[in-house]
Amino acid sequence: MKVAVYCGASAGIDPAYAQAAADFASGLARAGAEIVYGGGHKGLMGVVADAALAEGGKVHGVIPTSLVDKELAHQTLTTQRVVDTMYQRKELMLELSDAAVALPGGLGTLDELFDVWGSAQLALHPKPVGVLNVNGFWTSMLTAVRGMQEAGFIAERSYDLLIVAESSEDYLRQVGDFAHPGGRWQ
Repeated sequence: MKVAVYCGASAGIDPAYAQAAADFASGLARAGAEIVYGGGHKGLMGVVADAALAEGGKVHGVIPTSLVDKELAHQTLTTQRVVDTMYQRKELMLELSDAAVALPGGLGTLDELFDVWGSAQLALHPKPVGVLNVNGFWTSMLTAVRGMQEAGFIAERSYDLLIVAESSEDYLRQVGDFAHPGGRWQ
């Protein structure tokens, strides 16, 4: 199984984020899952890649030329694909993956998460999508989205597509149990 891992190019201010990212990536690698991620060496992205590689895991990067030109590409990945745009990066990461998960991150991570979750809602892909809720990092976002659901803008089944996990083991268990219910209008 290949898992798209979306996360910050920054490590954040709480060291717990980097530790959780390392533990998560190590757990995926030990379970035999391969990681597809944004291809960078900084922040949580670098932590994820380095931790999985240290466990003997396979890590596949997808990075746009603009970030390679800024010398942000990780140099020791299993594979590194260079694309023209951020849009192509998101598309290829999802194409190469069997499941997706967002770790703590910023606007780019939010963009990736909502893109892949929204696509699942429309049944454009049947892949499980989740978040690693490190120290409640995603709780306020989940509360806001639940409010949208309660206001009638998001179907409950669409909200329920998202896996909320506390560890790699929890995430992989929920991925194993996942069955896509079909598209929004089915």
